[in-house]
Amino acid sequence: MLLQLNIKNFAIISQLQLQFYKGMTALTGETGAGKSIIIDAMSLLAGSRSSSDFIREGSESCLLEGLFEIPEQPAFLAVAEELGLDLNDDQLVVQRDIYLTGKSICRINGRIVTLGNLRRVGEYLVDIQGQNDHQELMRADRHLNLLDSFGAKDFQKAKEAYRNNYNEVSKQARELERLKTDEQSYVQRVDMLTFQKEEIEAAELAAGEEEILLEERDKLSNFHRIVDTFSTIYQRLTDEQQGALDNVGSASQEISEIADLDLEYQQISENIHSAYYLLQDASSEITRIIESLELDEGRLEVVMQRLELIRQLKRKYGNSIAEILSYYQKISDELSDSVFSDGRLDQLEKEVAAKWQKVTEQGVKLHVQRKKMALRLEKEILEELKGLYMENSQFEVRFTKAKELNSDGFDIVEFYISTNPGEPLKPLVRVASGGELSRVMLALKTIFSKVQGITSIVFDEVDTGVSGRVAQAIAEKIYKIAQNSQVLCITHLPQVAAAADNEYFIYKEVIGQRTETRVKQLDEDQRVAEIARMLAGSEVTELALEHAKELLRQARHSN
Repeated sequence: MLLQLNIKNFAIISQLQLQFYKGMTALTGETGAGKSIIIDAMSLLAGSRSSSDFIREGSESCLLEGLFEIPEQPAFLAVAEELGLDLNDDQLVVQRDIYLTGKSICRINGRIVTLGNLRRVGEYLVDIQGQNDHQELMRADRHLNLLDSFGAKDFQKAKEAYRNNYNEVSKQARELERLKTDEQSYVQRVDMLTFQKEEIEAAELAAGEEEILLEERDKLSNFHRIVDTFSTIYQRLTDEQQGALDNVGSASQEISEIADLDLEYQQISENIHSAYYLLQDASSEITRIIESLELDEGRLEVVMQRLELIRQLKRKYGNSIAEILSYYQKISDELSDSVFSDGRLDQLEKEVAAKWQKVTEQGVKLHVQRKKMALRLEKEILEELKGLYMENSQFEVRFTKAKELNSDGFDIVEFYISTNPGEPLKPLVRVASGGELSRVMLALKTIFSKVQGITSIVFDEVDTGVSGRVAQAIAEKIYKIAQNSQVLCITHLPQVAAAADNEYFIYKEVIGQRTETRVKQLDEDQRVAEIARMLAGSEVTELALEHAKELLRQARHSN
């Protein structure tokens, strides 16, 4: 429900603040006073496209702000959660700033949102019905949605489940078609991956192998240098005349004779003795190594070939044996998990077909439910039309089958009507006159307002072109709609104005040589005077005033 509307520098409104209430509110005034400007402001808050032409002459920007009660529909709450809106205060502040540059900034509870997201939220806040704007009725492709909105909660759940399954299987079906298209190129990829896998397998790589091979290569490549070095060292250790080992042994023997004379001598003696045994051990190790060294020219060739193989594999598949083995695991997984392997593509095709069958069955159930809903809707519409003095009308919901299943099922729905006895039923979009369309729209709104949950419905002169008892019937229908949704009604009919719970008078006033639109809420006496003006025109007579009072009394009595 709209609680408050603030407007600043918008068209010929410099500043305006309006409070709104539950029930039905009539907006009256002379033609051209600016009633449509207020509706334009509400439409912009609901997400319609803006223009710098809306900005009041001499201003850089205009501001529109609406305070709403938070709608209770689960669908709205889901949108609000998706957009991250703060709903803690149980109220929604929608603000729109429009600038001369054409830029428009939209905010909901202080959070900047895109125009598209404002429109998504606005769908749950305001429903504007204009005298020449019967969008849903005059578009046959919208009739199915109107019928579906007539469905109870179990139908809505069934439709949501159908759409979820339809969207899922549609996505899988598109992916399946893509896979079929890609199958030939993937087969080529499989051949390539298979070759790579076999090439790596044949190499029989082992972690750390390259480091071991490099060490072995270095030893084999430097064989003669290693032999010469160890031979020289051994000779220097063991030479009979100048051998280091014998000399250290002699030094050890000699210092042992004086070691007991001083602790420092004792330590030197022990160090020389240890050095002697270390050199003796080294000499033995060198002897063993020299005896074991044997040049294997064939082994060096094997090692070099093995290192070259590893180098080639590294160039193709990774910078190390670890990376090559990781790549091997990756392509092995891809080959085993491929939808093209082991008939998995055929299996996927069967799964998609089974899901299509399930969705089709759900579509059939929706069709059956819709047929039942259509019978109830036809009956209720005819009842409402009788109350609008169209008792000779016939109304029918007709079904045709779509060429292929879609997100709504396979039903195509169109409303047919006959407004005169003896005339055949014809499509509503081609038959009804403007006045008849207004009454059919009111009949539908009377029914759908109970289930759609729109917080505010705006009727913009939908009563144009009618009078007398039809005008009274329209007033009663609009008031009936206001029992389920807040209704704001721009009207020139005194019967409709009298039926309202509240009435605002919209007028123009020249202030400082500039024209401004002003609005005032009418009290009881002012309402009588305004309704009398609507009845009598420019000259209000006593009879018109009495007639106005009677209209107000009748409205209160019937309401």
